[in-house]
Amino acid sequence: MGKSQKALPAQVQAWVEARKRHRLSHAQVQMARELGLNPGKLGKISNHRQEPWKVPLPQFIEYLYLKRFGREQPQVVTPAEKWGRSAAAKKPVRNAIAANARGEQGGLGLP
Repeated sequence: MGKSQKALPAQVQAWVEARKRHRLSHAQVQMARELGLNPGKLGKISNHRQEPWKVPLPQFIEYLYLKRFGREQPQVVTPAEKWGRSAAAKKPVRNAIAANARGEQGGLGLP
């Protein structure tokens, strides 16, 4: 495995592996995430060619997304690998905001 994959949070890594395992596009992974699907359980709703009545997983995700959100794709598609990096970049900002909030309340949160 490359260095960048080990640096990703576990949740993001699960989506990256699900994308590879089920041959999904970046947009389809983002749609599934916005729908609240669990990346570890995508195999249960995936068509393994043994169930001809099932729609293939990528088409099923697109159908659910269109039904819930009323559009075919997300407005901005971001690859899963960048989800972890953007969250890591925002963390120092959140910590600074939290520190400022605690400082205004008296340090330890005591009145």
